[in-house]
Amino acid sequence: MSVRVAVAVAVTVVVAASGPASAAADAYSPTELRVLRSLWIGSLPPLPDDPSNAYDTDPRAAALGRAMFFDERFSKSGTVACATCHPEPTSFQDRKPIAEGVGRLTRRSMPLLGVAYNTWFFWDGRKDSLWAQAATPIENPLEHGLARAEVVDYVARLRRDEYEAIFGALPADRTSEAATTRVLANVGKAIAGFVRSIVPGPARFDRYAVAVLAGRAPAADARLTAAEARGLRLFIGRARCTNCHAGPLFTNGEFHFTRVPQTTSDPGRSAAIALVEGDELNCLGPFSDAAPEACGALRFLDRDTRDTLRAFKTPTLRNVAVRAPYMNAGQLATLADVLRLYRDRSHGLKELAHGELTDAELGDLEAFLGTLTGPVTALGPPAS
Repeated sequence: MSVRVAVAVAVTVVVAASGPASAAADAYSPTELRVLRSLWIGSLPPLPDDPSNAYDTDPRAAALGRAMFFDERFSKSGTVACATCHPEPTSFQDRKPIAEGVGRLTRRSMPLLGVAYNTWFFWDGRKDSLWAQAATPIENPLEHGLARAEVVDYVARLRRDEYEAIFGALPADRTSEAATTRVLANVGKAIAGFVRSIVPGPARFDRYAVAVLAGRAPAADARLTAAEARGLRLFIGRARCTNCHAGPLFTNGEFHFTRVPQTTSDPGRSAAIALVEGDELNCLGPFSDAAPEACGALRFLDRDTRDTLRAFKTPTLRNVAVRAPYMNAGQLATLADVLRLYRDRSHGLKELAHGELTDAELGDLEAFLGTLTGPVTALGPPAS
């Protein structure tokens, strides 16, 4: 990911009429090359350091967080771990339409690939840090289902030594709300230390982009088929997919109303603005490690809810082809369904205007999205 290549003003890429690239030549414009570079995973900056979490780069905290992430004992039923909804073998996403913990929720589990780069968390952005997000399912009665005093009990029984080596002594008084909340926050900070390490590796698209940007023909493991190459051109051009799916994680991290049919009366972002502002675990709260001036996103939060009803966060497209179904409640079964909905329902929505695309062009876009599937790396092996 540290490789840097010069961008040529005009690059010749071999693209076959059908099948892998071969004899026909096509050139990318300087503008297209700039977009390709911006999408290439080598453009991903180093992992950000969260000022509200003083432990996010502490390897001891990350190791503790990893152990808790995979521990089913960390739940009311003794059968639910963070990994229940975010299993490692399937890119840390459970591929279910609706998440299921101790009970059944109303939304789908979000992908965790590159989540440390986010500003807002959950589908509605009701949390402003990865550690506050990580703490939330622990006490949700439908997820882990633990009271804060029970979180302290769990740590005391199973994680005391590791916890106290990092955060200091556990509270003796389990009835103190401030003391038990501090433990919950610290547990969230440890889990965040692990989750921030979950990042996507280079996919075939990235190998292709490296070759293009270097001005050479892609090697066999980097070639795009004719359909994939057409889909890439549509993605960065006429289909305007990069309006929302920009950057090396293929997301702008913002919230959009996409006219996806909702299975419940979920208000999305419009209700979350007040929630994040009033959250005791936010960047400005008493359990944050940040100075107030470091909490710019929260301090300058846009409180206008007029355009946020049923708006949900744009997820990363990295590994999107292998994590069906889609949308905030798994309403759409396939990528083809998603692409058709965006085409057919985007009229009058400026940010979703994808042009007059044919069914064949939608197929090309779907083919390109398959080139974004790559390996996933995370800190250490899964806990036993």
